[in-house]
Amino acid sequence: MTVQFVNDGAQFFAASHDILHASGIEIKIGTDFDEYAEIVKKGRPIQGLGAPFDPELHDLGRENAFWLAAYDEGGTLIHTQAAKMVAMEGKNLSNYMLTRFRDFPPALPDIDFVRSRYRATPGSHAIQGDVVYHGDIWINAEAGKKYRGVGLSSVFARYGLMMVMERWNPDYIFGFMARTVAFKGFAERMGYMHNEPGSLRWYREGNDTPMEGFLSYLSNEDVRFLFDMPLYELVQQAA
Repeated sequence: MTVQFVNDGAQFFAASHDILHASGIEIKIGTDFDEYAEIVKKGRPIQGLGAPFDPELHDLGRENAFWLAAYDEGGTLIHTQAAKMVAMEGKNLSNYMLTRFRDFPPALPDIDFVRSRYRATPGSHAIQGDVVYHGDIWINAEAGKKYRGVGLSSVFARYGLMMVMERWNPDYIFGFMARTVAFKGFAERMGYMHNEPGSLRWYREGNDTPMEGFLSYLSNEDVRFLFDMPLYELVQQAA
């Protein structure tokens, strides 16, 4: 499905390709999540594959999911992200997550699922219909230093969002963001217009200090508004 924006999507892709090409960055997109698992294992050993995109746990393929990987000129993995349609079972996100939040844990091996909890935030009651989960977002820390000043995270995130819209044109796109990351303004750089605290509280085994997850989301209308803004202007503001 092709989505027509006021500022044509072709213009966005052309602008993003210019920015990425000028930085020597190559984008690879796929739907084989066994391949993606290998990419993550080899290229980002510090952060394991997120459970929502684990092909051993979920049926993922061309119809319902995709991944994106970015490489520098030397072939080093510098960025990943992935997205998938969520079978909402006729529920809104607040009700869906009450029983399914454990399907979206942090990429850590020792989560205490018994003590962890989900709390419905105001926006979660409106998120329903065709819904896409957007996550597994990672940027190589060294790459961040190397490409500082080009608004890399903004370009990558919007590239992924445009891919979501072209594939599925969903009613909503959502993800979860650690509080420490949210407080640095990462949601805004990625283009997420809604960022609600207190959605998830994760505990690790033997640790009484919880990790808070924010709910970040965009409506279809939000994304259309976002892509009506010139990319170069956004990059300059994010740099």
